[in-house]
Amino acid sequence: MPTIRIEPATEAPWSDVEHTLTGGGDGASCSCQWFIIRRKDFDASSSDDKRALLRRELKQAESAPALIAYVDDVPAAWVRVGPRPSQPALARSRIVKASAEPIDDADVWAITCFVVRRDHRGQGLATALTAAAVDHAAAHGARVVEAYPIDTDRRKASSNELFHGSVRLFGDAGFREVARPTDARAVLALDVSRRRRAP
Repeated sequence: MPTIRIEPATEAPWSDVEHTLTGGGDGASCSCQWFIIRRKDFDASSSDDKRALLRRELKQAESAPALIAYVDDVPAAWVRVGPRPSQPALARSRIVKASAEPIDDADVWAITCFVVRRDHRGQGLATALTAAAVDHAAAHGARVVEAYPIDTDRRKASSNELFHGSVRLFGDAGFREVARPTDARAVLALDVSRRRRAP
């Protein structure tokens, strides 16, 4: 049975970050910048530009904005999690606007992006990363953790679209649906206020 461990992306070698994001899907071209920079800047930036932005973000971060899952010491999957204000493009999303939480509340964290390398899919890494992301958010002062997944029971989604995660994934992790802005997209939330680290 493979051994899975999860580490903050800020503590991982840059080569591990690159390996994790280049195993399939849009990770290599996006470098997890979709919710970080303005859309026009995203469109104008090359893959190398986005990689440089992510590398700088990880070097400067006070708390890790992402986690990496390792399978037998091989970097295999990624999740971005952080306060909503640190992911500015969320404020322009009509899906996120369906949340009742104030968009500028730094106590509300969001899990926004998964990347699982093709050779490690089907091993439960998204489930493990979701649990770790919730713990990470609570440990750094989150009151609520939100997600904006696709309801795969209502619409078939490509593997690329599933970077949001699925409603079932978050439901199994204890999240509850708080809004349904479209038939196939939901806002799910988990109250972690009792778990959060004291100031």
